[in-house]
Amino acid sequence: MKSVTVVDHPLVQHKLTLIRDKTLSTKSFRELLSELGMLLCYEVTRDLPLTEVEIETPMARMHSAQIAGKKLVFAPILRAGVTFVEGMLELVPTARVAHIGLYREPETFTAVEYFFKAPSDLAERLVILVVPVLATANTAVAAADRLKEHGAKDIRLVCLVGARQGIEHMRALHPDVPIWTAAIDESLDAQGFIVPGLGDAGDRAYGTK
Repeated sequence: MKSVTVVDHPLVQHKLTLIRDKTLSTKSFRELLSELGMLLCYEVTRDLPLTEVEIETPMARMHSAQIAGKKLVFAPILRAGVTFVEGMLELVPTARVAHIGLYREPETFTAVEYFFKAPSDLAERLVILVVPVLATANTAVAAADRLKEHGAKDIRLVCLVGARQGIEHMRALHPDVPIWTAAIDESLDAQGFIVPGLGDAGDRAYGTK
């Protein structure tokens, strides 16, 4: 798929297999979700621009690379997206965080917003939209809409698992938002869950039902 990157790193694929297992404890699910967030953060930021700066080591002065350009904003969709972002913040502790509260209405699958809070300078930053599971993509589309309404011009989406239908929906409405995922699953069930998927990420991360 155009502008869709499937991250096939062995560590990502191994941990994805573990997190899909329905017997995994809530504690282990949260830990793996954070670890996968860190690993996927490496991939989604792989092409960040660098600049050369002069520093002094204990031995000598030298020129070395440093990230240049836009600062990052991580924008998780609540709830499970927050745990996903914790791993990303381990790598980029200076990043800012936007919180997007959206849930999918169970009958119509329409995205319903209940909270939105973001930095005021989104237009000057690279925004990484964090969606643990991209099923119908209705919440991801709504989140991208709101980020753009608040000035975001450079958005990337990262998810653990995406359904082919959801990815196509996202690409149709936001073709300028590239997607990184660990897997593309083929189908959705009647309730809009990805099959085989990994279930409801929020419920599994926090022990709710």
